[in-house]
Amino acid sequence: MSAVNESIMQRTTLGQLAEHYGWDLVPSFATSVTITSLANDVESVAPGALVILGDDADVDKLHHARARGAYAALVSPAAREALVEESDLPLLFANPTSQQLGQLASHMAGNPSSMLAVFAVCGSTARQNAAVVTQLTRFLHMLGNPVGMLSVAGSYSLERNLNLSYPLNMLDMQRSLAVCGEDGVAAVAVSLDDLTVASHGMQGVNVDVLGSMQPVPVNADQAFIERLQAEYGFKTENPIKVTVRTLESDALARQASGALSQEDEQRLSLAIAMVLAAGVHRTNIRSALRVAKEMK
Repeated sequence: MSAVNESIMQRTTLGQLAEHYGWDLVPSFATSVTITSLANDVESVAPGALVILGDDADVDKLHHARARGAYAALVSPAAREALVEESDLPLLFANPTSQQLGQLASHMAGNPSSMLAVFAVCGSTARQNAAVVTQLTRFLHMLGNPVGMLSVAGSYSLERNLNLSYPLNMLDMQRSLAVCGEDGVAAVAVSLDDLTVASHGMQGVNVDVLGSMQPVPVNADQAFIERLQAEYGFKTENPIKVTVRTLESDALARQASGALSQEDEQRLSLAIAMVLAAGVHRTNIRSALRVAKEMK
């Protein structure tokens, strides 16, 4: 069993889902059926799951899902006539938006991003993003934060490896964040690229700090963020700007540059700029850099 499957899911009833989202429930008397997990394909169904099949639903898949312990299925209204008489599962008929599915996935996972500081790194290749994320998690750890990392190059919650398949869809993302939260992680760094995160894979995830190694044109922050949101689906509870290296972060990074390559110094500079954007005091940053340099 992977670490993701260990996360504790919340519960909801089919009646609550039908009422909240306006979905059509058949049979109507199944309102009290309680869902304890979500699955986006039959093979990942666990007992108590709502399996999201959409347009891919057919009678065989419903029977298979039932045999694996599914309690209900979410299917397209276009399949109603073909399925309603043959299904041995309660069915929710809807064409949900990605925002609705992200909201549901976040709710079922306990809204984990609301309890974590989420840092996202974008703007470069997956390899380059992963290198920045690695530097960022190291620096957050130096500052005393229990950290998690989500990247195609490796994903961790504290010291344990998360055995994930990439790119992460919205269910993978919410469950991974939930595991981090249950482990006591305070901050998670995410590599925001197509190899790590699937399209709309960040739906329902609140991003606190968004960083990029590549400069963003003046006054183009909002357009850049909106383009990323359209692709990955994350939200921002508070207005944010794209964080990039600054003269100040470069100067601070040079304090620890004795054994760093130029590339690593630039990555550290972005990490410093991102934690400054998160509200960490400069004195704490200087102290952490000084201790790190003395330990070399």
